[in-house]
Amino acid sequence: MDTKIIGGKIAQARKAINISQAQLAQHLFISPQAVGKWERGESMPDITTFNRLAEILGVDLNYFSENLSTPESHEATPVEPQDKQPAIDPAIPSQERQVQMNLTAINLQAGDFADVTLHNGKFKASSLRGANFSGADLTGSSFEVTDARRANFDGANLTDCNFSVSDLTDASFRTSILVRTIFNISGQNAQFIDAQLTDVRLIKTDLRKTTFENCAFSGVDFSYCDLRGVCFDGQTFIGVKFDKSALNNVSFKEATLKNVSFTPPFSLTNKAFLAMKTICFDGAKMDKLTYATLKGQGVFELSKVTII
Repeated sequence: MDTKIIGGKIAQARKAINISQAQLAQHLFISPQAVGKWERGESMPDITTFNRLAEILGVDLNYFSENLSTPESHEATPVEPQDKQPAIDPAIPSQERQVQMNLTAINLQAGDFADVTLHNGKFKASSLRGANFSGADLTGSSFEVTDARRANFDGANLTDCNFSVSDLTDASFRTSILVRTIFNISGQNAQFIDAQLTDVRLIKTDLRKTTFENCAFSGVDFSYCDLRGVCFDGQTFIGVKFDKSALNNVSFKEATLKNVSFTPPFSLTNKAFLAMKTICFDGAKMDKLTYATLKGQGVFELSKVTII
């Protein structure tokens, strides 16, 4: 393949949708200098990058073939009029076209992704240790078998994201938007501070030493989790399930609980009874249904609970 011809086609297609070399590089997570080298014919993308280029530029993959259209004949590329995208104003991020990014088995350690928009991204078997996703919009993205130790998700939009068997040791989720987010994770010391968790599912997750501070939980499912020693003091729980989870020495002091379910992880043997007795509800406020259910189990110390 002639690198000069390919470079000219990349430049022509890029200009046709009115984006800069820097913007194209941002979509591909490469440097603007690399795009410049392509367009000057000094180097050429690999086959995987060609696939992403075609999606971003709105052209058929065959467009890059030497025996097809030249840079001057880009207008003849067989794209239906309804598929054409309007010119993009670089000053308005909401107009940037979104493409599905596959970031499988890539080393992204300490990567700077602050404030990026990446919908439906796929991070699989990738190293994200120390990566910065603060303020990013990662809606619909999946993190599968990833090393995300010390990753920063502060203020990130994690709506409909899936963290599957991911190591989130020391990861931070301060003020993160967590809606329908699914966690099936390993690691300890993750921090959820000032976060809103809505319809979040934490399934068979080790949450020991996890920090939950000033959070609000609505419709959250903590089924089969290890929550031993976790502090939920002063936080709000509405429609939350703690079913079959280990809750030894968990504290709900001054917390508000409405329609919250607690089901022991096993039959109430003497050992299980003693473990459930270690849960602290001192100063908590509960609706009548939650209070009656807990009292009916005959396990919990509720003398310092206020019914609301």
